[in-house]
Amino acid sequence: MIQPEKRMTFPNPMLVVVSGPSGVGKSTIVAELARRRPQVVPIVTATTRERRSDEMHGVHYHFLSEPEFIALIERDGLLEHANNHGHRYGTPVDQVRGILAAGRDAILTISPQGARNVRRKVPDALLIFVMPPSMDDLTQRLRGRGSESEASLARRRRDAERWMKQAGDFDHVVVNETGHPEQAAERIWEIIQAEARRDPPRRPRV
Repeated sequence: MIQPEKRMTFPNPMLVVVSGPSGVGKSTIVAELARRRPQVVPIVTATTRERRSDEMHGVHYHFLSEPEFIALIERDGLLEHANNHGHRYGTPVDQVRGILAAGRDAILTISPQGARNVRRKVPDALLIFVMPPSMDDLTQRLRGRGSESEASLARRRRDAERWMKQAGDFDHVVVNETGHPEQAAERIWEIIQAEARRDPPRRPRV
């Protein structure tokens, strides 16, 4: 697993969970945030889904076989795991612990189901829901991937509608305007900074 580079430490490092429907741009926002703000370290999720042509193992995801993923569960190597659209996803717990121990904010990009699992285990995690400008906009983004069947698009749209109705369960909601991920990234950074000044502070125990 990737170990974070040890740099200057910051007070009250947090576990930040960025969630939202498939296709809303979560990964793009988090990559932009990490590029702008080195204090924030993305966690690389483990998954059993197939790697897309533009993805790299260990950078975008840890791509595992089903037996490898099960073995990770059995040795308590995952903070949380969930089945999303027929594939397993999970958060390597050692990454989270290492980043927080280095005094930096660990940021996790997962589904709303995974976010709820994190909240049960780490009540002080900061949960942020990313919302599309509209359902039509989200559908266009999913179609733009070129990898979704009509049945898959319909399923993801239904899931998005259901999850968006539950966005109030999160600590904050951020709208990702099409073509402007940097704005959503800066908004999330503002939220992190405000939460870091909270009294009493969040104490994520992983």
